[in-house]
Amino acid sequence: MRRDVLWAVACFAGGLVLLATHGYVHRAIPAYLLVGPLLVTCLGVAVRRSSPMASLALGVVAAVGDGLLGPSMGTILIFTDNLYAAVRYGPARLGRWMLGITSVFAVVGGVAAGFVLRDLGVLSAVVVQLGLVGITPVLTAMIIKQSLDRAELERSRAEQVARLAELDRRAAVDSERARMARELHDMIANHFSAIAIQSTAVLSRRDLNAQTVRDVLESIRENSVQGMAEMRAMIGLLRQDGEEAEATRRRVAEAGELAERAREAGLEVRLRVDGDARELPASVDLAGYRIVQESLTNALKHGGKVADLVIGYRPGLVTLTVDNPIDAPGLGLPGAGAGIIGMRERTALVDGVFDAGPHDDGWRVRAELPTGEIS
Repeated sequence: MRRDVLWAVACFAGGLVLLATHGYVHRAIPAYLLVGPLLVTCLGVAVRRSSPMASLALGVVAAVGDGLLGPSMGTILIFTDNLYAAVRYGPARLGRWMLGITSVFAVVGGVAAGFVLRDLGVLSAVVVQLGLVGITPVLTAMIIKQSLDRAELERSRAEQVARLAELDRRAAVDSERARMARELHDMIANHFSAIAIQSTAVLSRRDLNAQTVRDVLESIRENSVQGMAEMRAMIGLLRQDGEEAEATRRRVAEAGELAERAREAGLEVRLRVDGDARELPASVDLAGYRIVQESLTNALKHGGKVADLVIGYRPGLVTLTVDNPIDAPGLGLPGAGAGIIGMRERTALVDGVFDAGPHDDGWRVRAELPTGEIS
């Protein structure tokens, strides 16, 4: 508003200068009367953005009055700003209306002037002059308004794209955090559970001979060393550039090593393989390996002394089943339930089917992982 008022004052001063230099059509009236229309159109400039329709109304009144008295150059020039402001800051549809009105006015005014003076040169001159006064500021305002609206639309689209990109980034970060949590849990829980169970057994038994204690301590050391090795492999994988899945790939075919490790920790694992073992996709291999690992860890923590592990190779499918009795309540190690969640997530990532729950006075974990072969 302050800038518009200052601009109005400047326009009024310029209009007075034009009047003082006889920039008007001389008629038999005092020249100072032309100051009135000049002041009115400058008032329209003062409210050009705060009230564009009022600016247009004041400009029209001033232009009519100035035409009857003069006309004068200053008022006509400032009237073009009234037209521009009304279209630029007014309603969206006003531009089309004003373009039509000013075009008709220019043609009609030119024809009337040519008819009265019977001169085609006057007709064309008046049409051009009225077009410059009326059509040019309207077209200019429409072009600028459309450009700014388009720029605002592009800015809004850019902000939406940025927001979507941020949401995608957050989703990717959350997914990566969940994957890292699964990997760390599955790698470390098995070794730490075995260490906890074996150390608890040594501490709770006073009748163990030296050889038995030594065997248990060797198993504890082996689990700790393997846990550290897998932790270092995980850290190295996180630090390296790119993806080197094969360097740290785990396979379902290595389930025998998991069974042997569980036996060393005190769990009798009865492993059976149905069907012919074959190469599996990397994602299925890793998911199956971690599911077997977590299932045996849970059996070691919460089950009895034995677990049955069955790996079935079928056309387009590999099945993993772990059955174990449930120990008496309160005797197992505490758990947070993350293992079941992790196994379910791993199965879902390869579009498999997972189920875990009580079965025949015990606990069963069963996963069916599609391998993609054609049956």
